[in-house]
Amino acid sequence: MSHKRIPKRKAAIAAGSVVALGAAAILLPHANASQDGSSTDAAPKTMKATDASDLASQLQGLLGQAFAGSYYDAAAKQLVVNVIPGDNNNVVVQAEKAGAKVREVSNSLAALKTGAQTLKAKATIPGTAWAVDPKTNKLAVTADSTVTGADWNRLTSTVKSLGDGMATVKRSSGTFKTLVSGGDAIFSQVQGGTVRCSLGFNVKASDGSPAFLTAGHCGVAAKQWSDSETGQPIATVDQATFPGNGDFSLIKYDDPNTQAPSEVNTGEGQPVQITQAADATVGEQVFRMGSTTGLHDGTVTGLDATVNFQSETDPNGVDTVTGLIQTDVCAEAGDSGGSLFTQDGSAVGMTSGGSGDCTSGGETFFQPVTAALQATGATLGDGGAGAGQAGSADPSASASDPAGGGDAVGGGGTADPSATASDGTGDQSGAGAGDQSGAGAGDQSGAGTGDQSGAGTGDGSSSLTGTN
Repeated sequence: MSHKRIPKRKAAIAAGSVVALGAAAILLPHANASQDGSSTDAAPKTMKATDASDLASQLQGLLGQAFAGSYYDAAAKQLVVNVIPGDNNNVVVQAEKAGAKVREVSNSLAALKTGAQTLKAKATIPGTAWAVDPKTNKLAVTADSTVTGADWNRLTSTVKSLGDGMATVKRSSGTFKTLVSGGDAIFSQVQGGTVRCSLGFNVKASDGSPAFLTAGHCGVAAKQWSDSETGQPIATVDQATFPGNGDFSLIKYDDPNTQAPSEVNTGEGQPVQITQAADATVGEQVFRMGSTTGLHDGTVTGLDATVNFQSETDPNGVDTVTGLIQTDVCAEAGDSGGSLFTQDGSAVGMTSGGSGDCTSGGETFFQPVTAALQATGATLGDGGAGAGQAGSADPSASASDPAGGGDAVGGGGTADPSATASDGTGDQSGAGAGDQSGAGAGDQSGAGTGDQSGAGTGDGSSSLTGTN
């Protein structure tokens, strides 16, 4: 295969240098309890969401079982930490002196996780999802429009069995589905049609070769991917996970000299440089880039979410995915695998699936980048020779141009039907990741599989000022 250099203008999501997965630790040099264990009058500190995430991780270890979750108050720019009342005054004082706002709540994190296990055992119904909501200190349970009749009764009775004040149930107007087809588009040809997804983030594989991360249901759908709908394959699936504990895949570029710059192309010549991977924090503002709908923003609403997608292989089955980020950011078919990031250049997630659309809104779930990096052994950073030499993005570029981070990679590859979800190398379109245009969940080529430059790259939201 001839040498392929990814143009700088198509650099949609990568990282220019290898970075640690967490920002520098926030040390707690003054976090000492008073001699009598009384509470401190220290005022909560203002901080960025990424700093709040780091501090929350430290305080979780400090508080132990007293820790009941945390979230970022974006308006006040403060970290709010939930604690269970008890004999923990000393550590509460330390948490306050470290800069957190501490509040007492009723439900422990252990109790909420037990509730989630009960939902998994008794209410794993296609079209349902749940996650811990630290703002309400409850489990937030969501049911899409397909959950009716006996299924609805089963869900609500299970929630009721958890006890008062443990969970809430709300309806979603759409249908939970994987959003195959997506940052800038990537393509593959499988039996039955074209699969289209989005490249999430360029990375370096554990063996040093250039690669990228995208959604797992994309990597399970097809083995080889191209940067144009009818082009030759330029990348091959190395690992894929879907369903199960995550929705991510690692796809290696076939050319070891492929350049993979570190930025998100927002479509107006103002790329966002990606400098690190970061864990999501409930309450923080995030941005999503996808080839179908372009750039949209919203808020993280839950972590470690469980989503039950209707199985594409068994009409009565369910594809359950755990460990996802829940948000109120909109997305549509074609956005799968696309990048979730913060304004300061932190890679946060890749689009998995959700309900609704960018007209009426909805819920969208994302695979955490940090978990995908840990599972695959990849590092965010230099994706090949010359990587990191990213120039400004060209807003006129289309999905038919060669791929960069977040760009198209698909078309023309022959999928291996013998592959399984565990190796992520074959045609598993029946697993909800391939051509699902009939179900509205998979390849939406009729809604734009070719040049997507007009649909999502010039929506006026690339200034990252918050457009939703």
